Amino acid sequence: MQGGPAAGIAAMRQGLAALQVTGARIERPMFLALLAEGYGVATDPAAGLAVLAEALAMVEETGERWWEAELHRLRGALLLQAGSPPPPAASQTHQATVPVAHQLGACFQRALAIARQQQAKSLELRAAMSLARLWQQQGKWAKACELLAPIYGWFTEGLDTVDLRDARALLEDLAWEPSEAPREPRLPLYACNGTHAYPT
Repeated sequence: MQGGPAAGIAAMRQGLAALQVTGARIERPMFLALLAEGYGVATDPAAGLAVLAEALAMVEETGERWWEAELHRLRGALLLQAGSPPPPAASQTHQATVPVAHQLGACFQRALAIARQQQAKSLELRAAMSLARLWQQQGKWAKACELLAPIYGWFTEGLDTVDLRDARALLEDLAWEPSEAPREPRLPLYACNGTHAYPT
């Protein structure tokens, strides 16, 4: 991004402001998601979480839910980056006692459920990757592989796209236990407990 993350964020904010002047609200949650992602790149997760709160409120207000799954996934990703939850709203003070790891899992699970309900396979893949990475960090390697493998295996085209390349790389990582030396496959590269991971 020319000028670095700060310049990109400024350009996105300018574009959003210009769009707001016209009164147009369609697709604004998606644009806010892109802005939140930009804040993540700029290592300012708190600002990104504030943008996502605005986007999720707009989803509830307008009913425009086609990008809702990605909003929840990004919220989990930014919470992970922040390392601690943002201050809860006055109506959500009970969230202050919820461990961060549980909040992350809840965000990714909700993103996954929404994507599945909407049959949005690309967003389902992203949510599954985020949840699988969290489970990998928690030592739940087999569970992560079993989640991601069938979703990746559903795709027969576009295998060189960024998301599908990342998913395959993650599945390959999940095929070994981190403590093993030398690296011997724990599960076959093509499957997780019999579930085919790679299209043939």
